[in-house]
Amino acid sequence: MKKPLLLLPLFAICFANAQSGMDLQQCIEYALKHNISLRQSNLSNEQIKNNSNQAKAALLPSVNAGASHVYNFGKTIDRFTNSFANTQVLSQNFYVGSNVVLWSGLSQLNNAQASEYTYQSGVEQLKQQENDLSLSVANAYIGVIFSEEVLKISQNQYKITQEQFERTRKLVDAGATAKSVEYDIKAQLASEEVNVTTAENNYDLALLNLKQLMNFDSVMNFSIVRPDISVQESQLIENNLTAIYETALKNQPIIKSGEYSLKSADRTLAASRGRVSPSLTFNASMGTGTSGLAKKVTGYTTQSQPLVTSAGVFYYDVQVPTYENMPFSEQFKNNVNKSLGLTLSIPIFNGLQTSTAVRNAKLNSLNAKFSQDLNKQNLYKSVAQAHANAKAAFNKYIATKASVDAASESFKYAEQKFNAGTISVFDFNSSKNRLYAAQSNMVQAKYDYIFKLKVLDYYQGKPLGL
Repeated sequence: MKKPLLLLPLFAICFANAQSGMDLQQCIEYALKHNISLRQSNLSNEQIKNNSNQAKAALLPSVNAGASHVYNFGKTIDRFTNSFANTQVLSQNFYVGSNVVLWSGLSQLNNAQASEYTYQSGVEQLKQQENDLSLSVANAYIGVIFSEEVLKISQNQYKITQEQFERTRKLVDAGATAKSVEYDIKAQLASEEVNVTTAENNYDLALLNLKQLMNFDSVMNFSIVRPDISVQESQLIENNLTAIYETALKNQPIIKSGEYSLKSADRTLAASRGRVSPSLTFNASMGTGTSGLAKKVTGYTTQSQPLVTSAGVFYYDVQVPTYENMPFSEQFKNNVNKSLGLTLSIPIFNGLQTSTAVRNAKLNSLNAKFSQDLNKQNLYKSVAQAHANAKAAFNKYIATKASVDAASESFKYAEQKFNAGTISVFDFNSSKNRLYAAQSNMVQAKYDYIFKLKVLDYYQGKPLGL
């Protein structure tokens, strides 16, 4: 299972490409369409589907037809005339045959069911891959939003210090403030400029990460349209851990894939056991042929034949037949032969192949059961961790929000005192740095809580938008 922080297809947010932008769903669809690994997995599933269809088709009768066109040279016996020939003889043969397995211990049926379950398992695995990619894209998408908000905080802090620096420089020029104060604020301004640069770099890297996950190859600018995301203190986890886990068992692709794999292993075991049974096959065929030696009688001629006796020589008439080559169509019709039959095959000994296959199928079935149990255990751990993290993240957000409120009040008074000259630059900067840290921590806690809350929605199959 993926770690909870990746489970973030949660927000109906938009990013802008040049003038127009796409929402999160469009980003995910783009990534799913252009991801090479998903394409390869889909091709593998198509092959598995073809194998499943072939296993189902094996239950149907097989029908084959053929023809031969043969020239014989030298002395041979023609199969159609049953006569010797010493010349070149042309013979032709045409046939069609069919057979169907009437009984094989249900081996073929179980094979077909096993293949179908294997295909369904692959479909669910592909869905899991799609979910994982979607979650990764959403995670990167939210990372861009988080980086942008941190950048705005850094820019705001830099702006405050810059205004304070301009004010202090005027006071120094008027002789109202020591020159060292200007240098101290100038040093702080340089430090905060580094913070802005770092935040800008993190924002650019977050955008690049999102583009790479999407396999977005356009050279056009890539930007984010900030969503309106707020956290209500009334947002609580509605369902308990058990209810969330039971719901997850029903809708997670990895669990469904494991169930299909287990069914496939059981059917494979049944098919292996079926091969121990005798098999009965029905066969039928029909064929015909022609020969260049085939002749037919076309008429008779009268010939006088001498007969020598003691009394003298007598003559009598004999009817001698005349022949011509028998036409192709007539031979094709007259030489038709048909056959029907049953074939019984009883397995006695085949080098332990059948018994070995049965033993291995039993082990595969047991292994599939263990794998499914492990999938359920891992799912429970993930749900339990997400449930606990969501509670902790909410409490952390509330605490950081209170910290920001306190740091804001503290900085407001510190700024007033610094302007009045009652506190040092060090104290002023310390107060401002505490506010910056508190704001950054609150932003992190805010998105962390939203992430974890939506992770639970994901496990429960709820809509993944705000």
